[in-house]
Amino acid sequence: MAESKGIEQTLQQPVFIRGQNRPFGELTRADARSRADELKAATGWGPTMRVAPVARAWRELTMKMEQAGAGTVRELDPEVITELASKLWMGTSLL
Repeated sequence: MAESKGIEQTLQQPVFIRGQNRPFGELTRADARSRADELKAATGWGPTMRVAPVARAWRELTMKMEQAGAGTVRELDPEVITELASKLWMGTSLL
């Protein structure tokens, strides 16, 4: 029960995309792809190198959504969400 509550909290976390905050669980494949591209473009030298693994995680989320035929993050298996949440900086302390 606690794990499903943690997943739900993660899915409700706001992500600023398409001009407003949206719950993580409502993000589409296009949203995930856009975030991956945005973060990849922001990666450079020095401190911005820390963004590269997060950009890769968003790309991984996109691929997992495509493989599962998921239209939104919420449609993914909870195990996948749990696996990717910390990589995406989605507050895994809630899980």
